[in-house]
Amino acid sequence: MIYLGIDDTDSLDSIGTGRLAREIADLLKIKYPVDCITRHQLLVHPDIPYTSHNSCAVIHLFDIPQSDYLSLFEQAKQIMRERFVEGSDPGIALVGADQVSPIMVAFGFDAKCTIVTQERARGIAHHAGILLEGLGGTEGGVIGAVGGIGLAASGSDGRYLQLGSIREKRGQRTVQEILDTGIDKVMTLDGKIVTEGLVFIEKFPQPSRLLGKPVVVVDERDGQFYLVKRD
Repeated sequence: MIYLGIDDTDSLDSIGTGRLAREIADLLKIKYPVDCITRHQLLVHPDIPYTSHNSCAVIHLFDIPQSDYLSLFEQAKQIMRERFVEGSDPGIALVGADQVSPIMVAFGFDAKCTIVTQERARGIAHHAGILLEGLGGTEGGVIGAVGGIGLAASGSDGRYLQLGSIREKRGQRTVQEILDTGIDKVMTLDGKIVTEGLVFIEKFPQPSRLLGKPVVVVDERDGQFYLVKRD
């Protein structure tokens, strides 16, 4: 697995990190196998600049030789540069799964609950030998780029923005229809596996990433299942 982490840091005029990640993935999948995109929530704090949610995104790719890492990285950078809006502070990072260290994972979880620094993000990237670059403004997005990769690599953080055909499903859908999109399991908040019934989906299924698998979490009320969106 290869992780491409991005944090656009947003501005009121930008398209947002999630949509930007989907645009990058759409371009990359012409040549490279894209598995999914995950979203990861970082700390919301008055001392941290952000526009709406302070989240980052990670594109998961596979079966890519290390000799292609730089080319892939440059293609993604080009899209981010084209989409750059004054006032945003984007960052991007790319790493193979074998380069992800425990301290990178710890950094990701620290970024969810404490204020972390660019210096620490850059130090982790340097010692791991991964590709990392700030693309404008204060370059604060390098924090989300590195932190997001750590969280994605942990296997149990965030939710999926793109996976299989999940974005095509909304309204009332059967559990089987949801599973057919590429979801591993549908489970209630108390851990019961759901195999049949209807699930009400307001937007589209946004499964949680749990133990490296996409799991749709639902709340059961009066015989109806309602999607639970988890950060």
